[in-house]
Amino acid sequence: MEAFMAINGYVNGIVWGPPMLALLVGTGIYLSVILGFPQVRYFGFMFKEVMGKIGKKAEGEGTISSFGALSVALASTVGSGNIAGAATALHLGGPGALFWMWITAIFGMTTKMTEVSLAVKFREKDEAGNWRGGTMYVMEKALGQKWLAWLFAFFTTFAAFGIGNAIQANSTAQALELGFGIPSYVSGIAVAVLVALVIIGGLKRISDVTTYLVPFMAIFYVIGGLAVIVMHASLVPQAISNAVYYAFNDPMAMPGAVAGWSIKLALTKGVARGVFSNEAGLGSAPMVHATAVTDHPVRQGVYGLFEVFMDTIVICSITTIGILTTGTLTGSPELTGAQLTLTAFQTVLGTPGVWIMSLGLAMFAFSTILGWYWYGETGAVYIFGLKITPVYKILWIAVCVVGAWGGGGKFLTNIWDLSDTMNGLMAAPNLIALLWLSNEMRKLVKDFDEKRKKGTIH
Repeated sequence: MEAFMAINGYVNGIVWGPPMLALLVGTGIYLSVILGFPQVRYFGFMFKEVMGKIGKKAEGEGTISSFGALSVALASTVGSGNIAGAATALHLGGPGALFWMWITAIFGMTTKMTEVSLAVKFREKDEAGNWRGGTMYVMEKALGQKWLAWLFAFFTTFAAFGIGNAIQANSTAQALELGFGIPSYVSGIAVAVLVALVIIGGLKRISDVTTYLVPFMAIFYVIGGLAVIVMHASLVPQAISNAVYYAFNDPMAMPGAVAGWSIKLALTKGVARGVFSNEAGLGSAPMVHATAVTDHPVRQGVYGLFEVFMDTIVICSITTIGILTTGTLTGSPELTGAQLTLTAFQTVLGTPGVWIMSLGLAMFAFSTILGWYWYGETGAVYIFGLKITPVYKILWIAVCVVGAWGGGGKFLTNIWDLSDTMNGLMAAPNLIALLWLSNEMRKLVKDFDEKRKKGTIH
């Protein structure tokens, strides 16, 4: 295992090195420029579209509603990365990591919009008549690169077990043990049973569950987090100022700085955890957005804008600003991950703060397991066909138990490291496809804008 993790560490250093981080952010910047900064142009329309279409029947082809697809995608992105991952970025890189998370999210909004729009444009039906789409289908149909499509599907199939399952099950177990003293094996079995009841019903049941769960869990956590921040409202400007200042200046000059903080770590950890949280550039969320009922690919792409905004700009910011304003980052330098966030909540809200954070993390992680199941299954179906789905379901349920039972320490560190590597391996071919098809995306956006102007679509 040590030799394997050493190899993984070497590969991780390549896939999350400066070239990959530059490619991730650079792709978002390039797409933002050539598409006329849709994260700004469509900002008001984004809220009108998402909030105005809840519960309404959409026009067009697809399997689930646009909001249902958004709910599954948000279920996948809003997970332990928002609580444990964001806190880990601060612990390793200092306050400046928050600034780089924001930068990643702002340009990542356009990246997510592009990959979602292209996935809808090049989707197809499988043998059972269900819509399937995503980066692998885009690569095959639009680029004719079936080998690259197969590679992406392969990485997705196995990355899902880490980022979307084992880490989330482990986070759920830790949260429930910290907050309520529930043994990890009990949590693991409970999570496995609940997940099984949902995924057996396929995408429609996953969509039905997440449509109710995601809004509730987001509001629940946001209210709790805002309560922590409001109690230290006078320190919010200083926290934001530190995030910006120490993104470019030596964080070791900050009072109470923790050994190891540097501008490089702030940048790399901020970008890596930002991407881990909102998944912009990974090519994961397009696999569910491609199943949405919509009348134009870019309309569904706008839901991708909202997804990144809500995940990182709102929820990750609440976590990190809560940690910074309570002084937990420098006051408890030995803490990281979920424990750092939990301590920040507990400092202000006492025991109820522990309950809010624990339940929030458990719900976030559980919903991510549901959403990522669809991504893993989509990758597996692309390679092996529909016959693989029963096998994949059984493996998925088993990993829920193993992940929860594994405990923290070395096990959790290894799973995080493997997941980071798999994410990077997913991102590389996806970003190549996005850049390759940037002109196609520009045509789609132009067509969408013209049809909205003429009133042929609203």
